Amino acid sequence: MNPGRTLAIANNVFWEVIRARVLYFIMVFGLFFIGAMRLIPEYAVLTEDKILLDLGIAAIAILGLIVAAFVGTAPIQNEIENRTVLVLLAKPISRAEFIVGKHLGLCAVLGVLITVTMALYLGLMSLSQVDYPLWSLLVAAFYLFLELSLLTAVAITLSVFTSSLLATLLTFAVYAMGHLSEDIVTAGELSQNPTVEAITRGLYLILPDLSRLDLKNQAVYGILPDTMTLIFNFIYALFYIILLLAIANLIFSRREF
Repeated sequence: MNPGRTLAIANNVFWEVIRARVLYFIMVFGLFFIGAMRLIPEYAVLTEDKILLDLGIAAIAILGLIVAAFVGTAPIQNEIENRTVLVLLAKPISRAEFIVGKHLGLCAVLGVLITVTMALYLGLMSLSQVDYPLWSLLVAAFYLFLELSLLTAVAITLSVFTSSLLATLLTFAVYAMGHLSEDIVTAGELSQNPTVEAITRGLYLILPDLSRLDLKNQAVYGILPDTMTLIFNFIYALFYIILLLAIANLIFSRREF
């Protein structure tokens, strides 16, 4: 795999998504959070700081999820539907470079989105003189980026063999089940049905446990897992991303256009 060609594809995807006005989400976030900062103190006199901390980081996560799910399926599906994939693959570009380049470009967009919205969030909190645990929130933002990068890999993998709409819906389903994986296993055990238990355990083993990467609820209190847990979860996310991209490449390499 040639790094130069891969980065060229990533750069092309990045600017393509930027031109699609995805970063208007940043303006939406800013307006939403400014409005929340004006309204919440009127209804929550003693707890407004905590509510604003929770609301801001949750809004960033939701915006990132929307971009990962909707935009993550578009680059490859658009190439397939418009038949431009034939032109690209006719050039000296491997299918692995194509898949990895698309993923890196989308991750760059997510990185910009999270960085700018976090800067707005922390800046507005500072202007309002709200105390916040800076380091914990920055670490939570980094793991949010890892989570969204993993979801983007899910979206890309699904988009190589199904429609854009179905891939988007399934990405949201993976997100929901990834955050509820332990609850799904518990529900299977409570059912006392061997078939249901086997299915729920299978889902738990196959689907990524996204709750490992969701640190926002602890971060607003200044609490983080220990260093070894953070390192393990970082490796866990990278493993799933690499595995998903390898699966996407395997499926894509077997497709005929």
